Amino acid sequence: MAYKAWFQCINPQCRATYPLNTIIYRCENCSSLLEVTHDMQALADRSSKEWTKLFEERYKSTEWPYGSGVWSKKEWVLPQISDDNIVSLYEGGTNLFWAERFGKMLGMGDLWIKLCGNSHSGSFKDLGMTVLVSQVKQMISEGAPIRAVACASTGDTSAALAVYCAAAGIQSVVLLPKGKISVAQLIQPIANGSLVLSLDTDFDGCMAVVKEITKDETIYLANSMNSLRIEGQKTVGIEICQQFDWKLPDVIIIPGGNLGNVSALGNGLLMMKNLGLVDSLPRLVVAQAERSNPLYRSYLKNFETFEPIQAGKTLASAIQIGNPVSVEKAIRTLKHFNGIVEQATEDELADAAALGDTAGMFCCPHTGVALAALIKLLKEGKIDKSERVVVISTAHGLKFTDFKVRYHEGTLDIPSRFANKPIEVPATVDAVKEALAQALQNRRNTDV
Repeated sequence: MAYKAWFQCINPQCRATYPLNTIIYRCENCSSLLEVTHDMQALADRSSKEWTKLFEERYKSTEWPYGSGVWSKKEWVLPQISDDNIVSLYEGGTNLFWAERFGKMLGMGDLWIKLCGNSHSGSFKDLGMTVLVSQVKQMISEGAPIRAVACASTGDTSAALAVYCAAAGIQSVVLLPKGKISVAQLIQPIANGSLVLSLDTDFDGCMAVVKEITKDETIYLANSMNSLRIEGQKTVGIEICQQFDWKLPDVIIIPGGNLGNVSALGNGLLMMKNLGLVDSLPRLVVAQAERSNPLYRSYLKNFETFEPIQAGKTLASAIQIGNPVSVEKAIRTLKHFNGIVEQATEDELADAAALGDTAGMFCCPHTGVALAALIKLLKEGKIDKSERVVVISTAHGLKFTDFKVRYHEGTLDIPSRFANKPIEVPATVDAVKEALAQALQNRRNTDV
């Protein structure tokens, strides 16, 4: 049976549909966001055992393009795309590791970290960008007048867009908020040949501009309001289940900024349930920085209202977003999954990231937000210490070495509870022995 997918309006009173090769980001009838919708009846032609067997055979193989964590699920993502137009950098297949020592610090025995930052551009955005850029390549091959692909970004989206466009031979355009991203994030699109525009505004200001310039159909939008981005990102939930031998954890915690990630995660989990691969769903937790927390504020009101805010400056710069594009999808997802939204202060996220590092991680500040949310929810009893919990680490810590250096130097304008400064000593054996004796004794007396 042939598998098919299309764009569909998320408004239940509308539900208009459009082909995936249409240059469209919102419904032409009601202006609601779109989502990629699949012919579930056709997908159900295969049994759950047949799907898991197929996915296992493909996973990390060398057969193009199925070795990718995304394209191993091609029928669930973009079933109609030609393999010749797929732009893949072997994304997905990232490490899911048992955070045994960090878990013990929190009194947990079943804590896992999904390292989505162990990818080509260093963040989970690769999962979505491989799908979007592949579809663009197919559209160009069909005669679409696309000259470039553009995004507004706080860093990770721009890096992923730049590297996938470079691999495809398509020009990328990146709008970044001047002075609000790390040097490592800035150099990635520059190195990969993007046209980089540094705007004296924040992410929301960059997003407003990119929405206007992509009204020109020769410039294609790559932000998450384009639901093709969401399609690839949904595979992270499927992959977590696969890595647990097709069983889901009790709770999944994910940092939230523009909020496409939580709806993507939910979409993948729901597909598995609807096709019989799992019989229950985890609770989802969205973690936000306190200074950029519009979803958390809405959650406190039971999602009865949502009000955009002016995002305050936060160390978790990639989620410094006050007017998230995908908020409607995110709220719908959280309601379906009995979801929780928690926030973390600057102190909490920085200390949680540093504490994670002492247990063998190398956390980006956004992962620090998720870890801080976990710590708070455990203390509040909203997550039981016996539950299996997965924290999604969205980016590699090497993108944020300036954050880590300043934390350990004590120059972040917040207390650095776990700072670990180098100790300067004379180059003599006696001086080194004395320094070691004192330092090791101090560490034994430290209460984490």
